[in-house]
Amino acid sequence: MTYNEKDLKRRMEGALDNLGKEFSGLRTGRASTSMLDPVQVDMYGSKMPLSQVATVNAPEPRLLTVQVWDMNATKNVEKAIRDSGLGLNPQAEGTIIRVPIPELNEERRQELVKVARNYAEQTRIAVRNIRRDGMDALKKMEKDNEISEDEQKRLSDDVQKLTDSHIKIVDERLSSKESDIMTV
Repeated sequence: MTYNEKDLKRRMEGALDNLGKEFSGLRTGRASTSMLDPVQVDMYGSKMPLSQVATVNAPEPRLLTVQVWDMNATKNVEKAIRDSGLGLNPQAEGTIIRVPIPELNEERRQELVKVARNYAEQTRIAVRNIRRDGMDALKKMEKDNEISEDEQKRLSDDVQKLTDSHIKIVDERLSSKESDIMTV
């Protein structure tokens, strides 16, 4: 195990990217094309992501439209959206499927905030685990006389600063997502 600051940063950025993906799947009161990213459509005997069979748009704040490329797939896409567990009720009109985004009640908003906080905490844990890996590598390098004690302390401070900056970004993203969810 060797110390590599670029690798630690890359791994921490990966944790933040994952948090962004998790957050994009959380429904706020507004329409977002990424809401339908997890939808899998049963086509030709296999499951396909919705993005491979249709184009999703958000023409209004509370409406998504799904333009299905193959007229024969409309029913399958409509069924996949309805059965996705997102609580959406699509209505087909030819090859266009309208998906109204229902108003979130207060109880559901509170549940979504809890889920968002859980995602943020998982990301913080991942960032701290990456920090621990970096610190362990530095201690081993010092023990093996590859670096001096002063160098180990300086690099440990750099790892801690990197960790703190990524935790701060997680907290900022969580705060933003919470306000998105709670805003009526």
